[in-house]
Amino acid sequence: MKKITSYIMFVMLMVTNPLFANDIYVTQSGASLTLDILQDGQNNTIGNSTTASASTGASTSLNIDQVGNSNVIKYQINGATYTGVINLTGNSNDVDLNCDSGNNNSSCGNVTANITMTGSSNDIDLDIGETSSAAGSTVNITGASGSDSNVVAATVDGVSAILTITVNGDTNNYLIDIDGDGDTIGHTLIHSHTGSIADVDITQSGVYDNMINLTTSGDNANIDIIQRD
Repeated sequence: MKKITSYIMFVMLMVTNPLFANDIYVTQSGASLTLDILQDGQNNTIGNSTTASASTGASTSLNIDQVGNSNVIKYQINGATYTGVINLTGNSNDVDLNCDSGNNNSSCGNVTANITMTGSSNDIDLDIGETSSAAGSTVNITGASGSDSNVVAATVDGVSAILTITVNGDTNNYLIDIDGDGDTIGHTLIHSHTGSIADVDITQSGVYDNMINLTTSGDNANIDIIQRD
């Protein structure tokens, strides 16, 4: 019988003084990982701009809740299947999530990601299928009422990319790039915007199957859409 051992390392710093932060760094390698994290406070990090948390294995499941302002999530996923839920409550939070970051077994074949924001001035950067295309991905990014001045940058390289962005707020900016193979239920984008200002750039590429279902509401929306076959 083959025994598969997972290795996971946490480095945590927790202090009660609100001037300091709760920092978590994760390095995991093995067959699968299920990880639940709750951080309540300000300036908390899961990885940072110089040292990302990373999981390498067949299956990764993350459930991350951050409550407070100026929190950071920087995470790299290398594996066949990723399922993740990220809930942000607060302002000026930064999320940088990469799936398939160059590892040889990091196909990120099936991806389900749900990111929910309640707050303003958040920065969401999501990259799926960086090295090899994802077979199927479903991504939902939702901003609750009053979510203003957020930036969402999503790059998805895959056969079937279902990306739904629904943000109820003002002065939000979306940069969307979906690229990969089309045909037989390929590229898909569903976008819903409610707010006064939206600057949206959408690029879909591939062979056939490009589809966009777009609903906007508010003033001064500037939307550029390019679809190529």
